[in-house]
Amino acid sequence: MMNDFEMKFKLIYPKWAKLPGQTTFNLPPHGPVVFAATLPKEVQVSFTDENVEAIDFDEACDFVGISMMLSTQVKRGWAIADEFRKRGKKVIFGGISTMLHAEETMEHADSVFLGEAEGRSDEIMKDFKQGTLKKVYNFMGNHPPIELVGPARRDLYKRDLYNHKGVQMVDLFHASRGCRFSCYPCAVSYLGGRVFRPRPVDKVIEELATIDNNRLFIVDNSLAQNDEWEIELFKEMIPFKKKWISHTIEDDPKILDLAAQAGAWYVYQAVYDTSDYIKERVKRYHDYGIGVEGTILLGLDNQSEDDIKRLIDFLLEIDLDLAEFTVMTPFPHTKGYDDLLRENRIFDNDWNHYNAGQVVFHPKQMSADKLQELYNYAWDTFYADETQESKMFRLFCNVALREMNEGTYRPRDRRLANKSFGKEVVRNLQYES
Repeated sequence: MMNDFEMKFKLIYPKWAKLPGQTTFNLPPHGPVVFAATLPKEVQVSFTDENVEAIDFDEACDFVGISMMLSTQVKRGWAIADEFRKRGKKVIFGGISTMLHAEETMEHADSVFLGEAEGRSDEIMKDFKQGTLKKVYNFMGNHPPIELVGPARRDLYKRDLYNHKGVQMVDLFHASRGCRFSCYPCAVSYLGGRVFRPRPVDKVIEELATIDNNRLFIVDNSLAQNDEWEIELFKEMIPFKKKWISHTIEDDPKILDLAAQAGAWYVYQAVYDTSDYIKERVKRYHDYGIGVEGTILLGLDNQSEDDIKRLIDFLLEIDLDLAEFTVMTPFPHTKGYDDLLRENRIFDNDWNHYNAGQVVFHPKQMSADKLQELYNYAWDTFYADETQESKMFRLFCNVALREMNEGTYRPRDRRLANKSFGKEVVRNLQYES
């Protein structure tokens, strides 16, 4: 039996095919380094994100972990596991898409972990060392105390691999788990529960203090779930002067003002109709200097072809900074999946195609081919006058200018490494190829 200091754990994040025609970049993945933070200190961890570097299947290790977030990763994850198991290595799976595809994943695994890992990894490592690894560690619905969530193991990232055309990518970070909403196509209520579980603000601030990157993506499902907590969070974030992206912020002037002071850069805001409320919602974000990326879901049963075209026209009227279009995708363990499966409307079961850009079901008010055509039309129409990459660079320039004015800009972005040149580019907001 190995002693405590001989355990070498190889953690892998499988690659997936990016959607054609869209700006592609790689963010440092969050799930694997959150899991790594739960491991006993004596476990030596090495990490490979296959989206930015190749896997060395001959690397010396005792135990292999595969962390999967997306359905489009699962087939690649299974193939990686099969290769390591051929070489005599034990493999455990975890992560969001492991929970969504657990039964299939078990066929390629020595063990699968379902649920949240805080306070539970010691058991897994002990079982592995003793040769008693369980086939399933199922903690679904049995959430650990949120106070146990500590800083992620960002030291495992190879930082130079996470930039896009010389621009440093954001770090991912989370301040809460769970979601009290239950949106139709979403699996969050299955994965994290319907109860909003905010991290204590002092724990959030403790982790923020460990993050060197000045730009963050707060990956919480929605920050707009508890006003009192949200206000306290933003007040405590202000001194850090970080710039961040998030999903929805509460539509309240006091909270929006605090969010702006705390460094809100831009938000993802669902645009689900052409109402004045949505138009005013976008305007209120802009009034506080917060950009908006609209998230638009196409192919719901209540949408006709004309509805979708009207929605796209509406997007061009409301001054969105960016728009991201997805097609309704029936991920397992969602009501959408259950409904479409019962109605025999799912015609494609290849998980590689479950990428939110490929139609895999029969829509109610149009053909699958027509919905695919409208998805492509939406991207082409919204970005006809200015490319997605150009609009993204414009948002980046805005935040870089704010950093320069505050004295927090760090020339880690090679395209703007010369400060005087950077200021000129930023102020003119000119995109250079």
